[in-house]
Amino acid sequence: MAPTDVDGRATRGRRPAATPVRRVRKAYEQVADQLRELIVRGELQPGDRLPVESTLARDFGVSRATVREALRLLTAQSLVRTEKGAAGGSYVTLPTAATISSLVHANVGLLAETRTVTLEELLEARELVEVPAARLAARRRNPEDLERLRSTVPGDAVDLSTLEEFAHNAEFHSCLLGASHNTLLVVSAQPIFSVLQTHLARSALGRRFHRSIHEHHHRILAAVDAGDADLAAAEMHDHLAFLRPYYEKAWKRVDAARPRG
Repeated sequence: MAPTDVDGRATRGRRPAATPVRRVRKAYEQVADQLRELIVRGELQPGDRLPVESTLARDFGVSRATVREALRLLTAQSLVRTEKGAAGGSYVTLPTAATISSLVHANVGLLAETRTVTLEELLEARELVEVPAARLAARRRNPEDLERLRSTVPGDAVDLSTLEEFAHNAEFHSCLLGASHNTLLVVSAQPIFSVLQTHLARSALGRRFHRSIHEHHHRILAAVDAGDADLAAAEMHDHLAFLRPYYEKAWKRVDAARPRG
C-alpha cells in the first residue's frame, strides 16, 4: 500500500519538504566576528596593537591568509588600521562620524550616478533630516557651535570665488548638523548634502544666487542663536524649498550631457 500523508493522500513520488540549509560563515568572517566583539566590549582598546598575523593564526587555529582576510574586513569597517614600516602592524581603531559619513557618501553618490536613487528621493531625505537637525540645533547649541556657525557665513562685502562660496556653504551645513549633537543625523545628512552640492557646483550660478544663500544662512543662524526651534526648522524648510529648482536644473543638465546608448 502506498504511503499517505495526514490527509490520506498518496505521497509516492513526492519529495519531502525542503529543510533550509544553514549558511556556514567562512573562517575569516568568524575570526573577524570574534575580534570585532573584543573591540566592541572594550577588551581591545583604540590604539592597541594586535598580535602579528602568525600569532593570531595560531591562536584562532587558522591560516595566516585567513587572518589577513579578517583584518581586511575589519579595516573596511574602520575597526582596524594597518601601518607599514619598522613600527608597523595592525592597530585597533573605532569608526567616527566622519569616516562613516565618507563611506555612505561614496555609496549614495554611486546610487545617484546610476539613477538608482532619484533627485526627488535625495531632496525628500535631506528635508526629513536637516529640518529636524535645525530644530535640535536651536535647542542644544552651545557658544562654540554658534561661533563656528558665524564663521561660515561671509559678509556681503567679501568677494569669494565660486569654489570658496560652495566651501562656506558646505561648512555651514556641517556645523549646523554638528550643533544638533546627534551623530546619526550627521552621518545621515552629510552624504546626501555632499552629493547634491556636487551636482549643483557644476552649474553656472552667479553672485545673486550666493547672496541669497548668505541671507538664508543668516536667518537660520539667527533662529538658532535665539534658541527658537520652530523658527529654525521653518527657515531651513524655506531654504531647501528655495534650492529645489536649482537642483532640478542641475540634474537636467547632467542628464542632457550623458551619452545616449
